[in-house]
Amino acid sequence: MSAPHRLVVFDLDGTLVDSQANIARAVVDSAQLLGLDAPPAAEVSRVIGLSLGEALARLFPHIDAETHRRLDHEYRECFVRYRTMPDYKEPLFDGTHEILEALDKAGYLLGIATGKAMRGVNYLLSTQGWHGRFVTIQTPDIAPGKPHPGMVLQAMAETGVEPQNTVMIGDTSFDIEMARAAGVGAVGVSWGNHSVSELRAAGAHRVIDRLSDLLHAVDALTVPIPVAMEKQP
Repeated sequence: MSAPHRLVVFDLDGTLVDSQANIARAVVDSAQLLGLDAPPAAEVSRVIGLSLGEALARLFPHIDAETHRRLDHEYRECFVRYRTMPDYKEPLFDGTHEILEALDKAGYLLGIATGKAMRGVNYLLSTQGWHGRFVTIQTPDIAPGKPHPGMVLQAMAETGVEPQNTVMIGDTSFDIEMARAAGVGAVGVSWGNHSVSELRAAGAHRVIDRLSDLLHAVDALTVPIPVAMEKQP
């Protein structure tokens, strides 16, 4: 009898990737191209994790539909330009590669559920050598945006993993609300875009301060695999 699969689904921006400065820059640059007043960076950080359309609607609530469409387009084009620049970086938080390796060795399947467009995810997979690392990748291109549970539900459907063996990792209340709505474990990280108190209020089962603490947290939130079934070295 084979062991049941266990799945860990990661948010990207603010959880594994330190992208706040790049996102704030793109909001400012795209707004200036259309003659709009850009919101402060602190407001931008509040919407990171939402689908781009929803994030821009919250940041620019008074623009009309055509201006919103143009702003969406310019924002995406900003990142196309940035990524051609030799000094452009999308840095990872400390311990990212190590925890992905540790989870893989422990037998977990790995997935992504992010507000990034698939183009941005593919860029990250290429630059970090992550092609093949994640068995399911969910973005607003193919599923409802957070906090709707659709991305997590699709990740479980694709992998065949049950809710009691699935854990979502994220830095915002949107991630936690998505996880709880999907009926899976929810782990917040303290270094991202929403505060620890917000993560707990949204229903996080655990909040960690270091990625090195994650393996213990997900072990505690999933059904233990019998020793005889554990992945052999």
